[in-house]
Amino acid sequence: MDMEFEQIGRIAQPGDNVAIAICQIDAGTRIHHEGSFYRLSHTVLEGHRFAIHAIPEGDHLLSWGLPFGTAVCNLEAGHYICNAKILEALAIRHLDIDLPEKENFLDRDLSFELDGFLAQTVDQIDRQPVPCFFDGYDRGRRRGVGTRNYIVVLGTSSLTGSFVRAVADRFKDLPDRQTSLDGVVPVAHTEGGEGRPNNLDMTLRALSGFMVHGNVGAVLAVDDGDEAVNNQMLRAFMAEHGYPLETADGPRHEFLSLKTAGAMHEALDAASSKIRSWIDPVSVAQRTSWSVEHLKVALQCGGSDAFSGVCANPLVGLVAKETIRCGGSANLAETDELIGAESYVLARVRDQSTARSFLGTIDRFKRRAAIHGHNAEGNPSGGNQFRGLYNITIKSIGAARKKDPDVRLDHVIEYAEPMRENGFHFMDSPGNDLESVAGQVAAGSNLILFTTGNGSITNFPFVPTIKIVSTTNRFNLVAGDMDVNAGRYQDGESMEELGRETFQLALEIASGAQSVGERAGHSQVQLWRDWHQNETAGCPTSRSPGDPDGTPLTVKAMNVGDRTFSAVRTGRGFAADQVGAVIPTSLCSGQIARMIVEQLNGQGRPASTVNRFVTFPHTEGCGVSSGENEDVYIRTLVGHMVHPLVRCGVFLEHGCEKTHNAVMRRYLKNVSGDHGRFGWASVQLDGGIEAVTRKVIAWFDDVLADGGNLTGKECGLDHLRLGLTSTVSIDDPVAVGLARLAGEIVISGGTVILPQNASLLSSDVFRDSLIDQASIEATLGYGQRAEGTGLHVMDCPTLHAAETLTGLGATGVDVMLAIVGRRPAQAHPMIPLIQVTATPDMPDADCILDGSTSDSTFANLLNLVIEVASRRYVPKLFGQGYTDFQMTRGRSGISL
Repeated sequence: MDMEFEQIGRIAQPGDNVAIAICQIDAGTRIHHEGSFYRLSHTVLEGHRFAIHAIPEGDHLLSWGLPFGTAVCNLEAGHYICNAKILEALAIRHLDIDLPEKENFLDRDLSFELDGFLAQTVDQIDRQPVPCFFDGYDRGRRRGVGTRNYIVVLGTSSLTGSFVRAVADRFKDLPDRQTSLDGVVPVAHTEGGEGRPNNLDMTLRALSGFMVHGNVGAVLAVDDGDEAVNNQMLRAFMAEHGYPLETADGPRHEFLSLKTAGAMHEALDAASSKIRSWIDPVSVAQRTSWSVEHLKVALQCGGSDAFSGVCANPLVGLVAKETIRCGGSANLAETDELIGAESYVLARVRDQSTARSFLGTIDRFKRRAAIHGHNAEGNPSGGNQFRGLYNITIKSIGAARKKDPDVRLDHVIEYAEPMRENGFHFMDSPGNDLESVAGQVAAGSNLILFTTGNGSITNFPFVPTIKIVSTTNRFNLVAGDMDVNAGRYQDGESMEELGRETFQLALEIASGAQSVGERAGHSQVQLWRDWHQNETAGCPTSRSPGDPDGTPLTVKAMNVGDRTFSAVRTGRGFAADQVGAVIPTSLCSGQIARMIVEQLNGQGRPASTVNRFVTFPHTEGCGVSSGENEDVYIRTLVGHMVHPLVRCGVFLEHGCEKTHNAVMRRYLKNVSGDHGRFGWASVQLDGGIEAVTRKVIAWFDDVLADGGNLTGKECGLDHLRLGLTSTVSIDDPVAVGLARLAGEIVISGGTVILPQNASLLSSDVFRDSLIDQASIEATLGYGQRAEGTGLHVMDCPTLHAAETLTGLGATGVDVMLAIVGRRPAQAHPMIPLIQVTATPDMPDADCILDGSTSDSTFANLLNLVIEVASRRYVPKLFGQGYTDFQMTRGRSGISL
């Protein structure tokens, strides 16, 4: 077949020696280009590159005039350009196309030295002589101008995420009644819940920035009481660093500690009452006209493709340029996504000191990754690679185009550091979209320009996001979730005209017009996550020597009774319940999974087949580091899908993440069981939020239509699987009673699993009463399924309660029991958590132990476990939905 080059390819910049395919082109296609013909050596996927000139071995491959690799053989025009990484990424997907047998280029050397490179110290672009305006909220000199008017319920640490979501849920319909108030939104995250985190200053800066943000009319900050990052620490940090909280310019605010707030329902009522008292005074605020010098735009990308740097990012660069010309500010982030583009970024810079600060952040990022045994240059996700981003250089050069070539770099700031001067800023942050966006918002950004090639659906709770997609085909696929089609540039429209149109849209949305994402009611938050490795600890290997072999511990002989519970008969044996599950393969599909499950549970799906639907929103899979950390993450997700409680379930990918559906399919091949009960859906590939929601609901309706009734049967304890943990020191009588409880189940033929961090394992009395071997090592890795019955100990690399319960959930337990102190834990979203305490004044506990005798402890707790396993008693906080799901990043995880 003969085709004109313009029908199938684009050149990023004149002078490049490779082109980008704008559609899939079959092998052997003859291309007419610049007066001659050449044939394609292989089928070239959309977004992938092919040579347009002969490239001798050893020569650079060029896009945007910059080298991204070196040819390892002589290339002819028409050769499919590929490195080893892209061939591996495509092999995972089992595409029915002919691929080259080996790579034909190596990634370029990414070392960069400012010495010898002439950084252009120049003035910023001239100011626009005619000012532009938008309508915003006056928050005073120190807080700036808001583009929205929200009340925020802020979780100070990860231990209050469930609480702030529950409070905000009580005000879901508020905007319908209060037109001048945009709503009440939760800000929940995964940080500050244990120890002294390495990201302490980052977390405190982010929280402080949220507290005083111009889009916030009032904020309620909630802590658990004694965690690593709490209200007292946040307040002190804000006072020390001059955040305008306790001033006339500051927002209405209050700090609430669950430690002193009473029972959970009382705390929820108190928080709700406070927010109701703020509604009228916050709603009084009115928009007035402001110069664009008060606009601060965050420049962000996610789910990038080969055309992001051709269309979407240059378009955003034009909007940012116009904002700077009007005296406003722009914030470029994602440090690791600028590795390889240093020369472009520094072509125009304020001075040598600013240039060195920029390079210093990149060097520091590389060192942090290396400490964990990772490479900061390994950023491109599986979705990025599939869409043509071969390596970090290709991705970075395209990402850097959010800075227009005419604009100079003015300032380099830390993650979440306030933008105190106008101009163009670079902020240190990971390539993880949500973690980076959170830092930009905390720095003061009041509008987000978000580019995407695949159709990322990212939105922030209290700052509007304008989503700009890079190709017309992808825009048409997910038009219901996108604001701007930058692909019109490839279709022949002027970039300058698109820039003027998009800048005007930005002013309209800053003035109150809703973005598409706001209308969808979808948003997510994640801070730059902690990394547990200390710099002095050395580099761990990317993978551990191996997981335990699953051999259970030997327990001591003891007399047991003949107790039974009412189990549910399934096609795979007996279980304590049956549910339908929607499992997001990454953080970006988590909120959509939550929305789908809310619809499923609210529409009366067949109660005879499953009792409820569950999901597990989490913060991994996008920007997740590789090696052991990624292995544990995937294993934990799959462990929940193949769990005995799950009747059937759907894997829901975002579409551009590292751990997409194809990765899950590959892992499942090594897991025994009936995989026909699993469905697959993609937010991006299935057409966006509404379309994928319809698809998933229809899938469950079809699968469950003839699923049969849930039938109960009295079973012995040999069918019971119990997760047992504790967070406080255990008195001897209680330890003996718990040992008898575990022994009763194990000797009866059942399973008991303890996390390695359980304080019970530090009790000599517990160990001596139950375990018949000298040493106690982990028998299961974190999230590893228990294939056989018996007593197991699960490896747990952190002390975080939610991370512990998440790992236990993946092992296959039906019920969990935790001995807690004065504060309850957030329960697991699928597996009932019984919370037991010796504290007499804890109203949220399911059982209060008097500790008088081991016999009473044993009897009370065994009866309680049986009642929960038989679905006759629902643990208090589990029944209220006070739940969380948090993956461990283990000993080597880091955001990339």
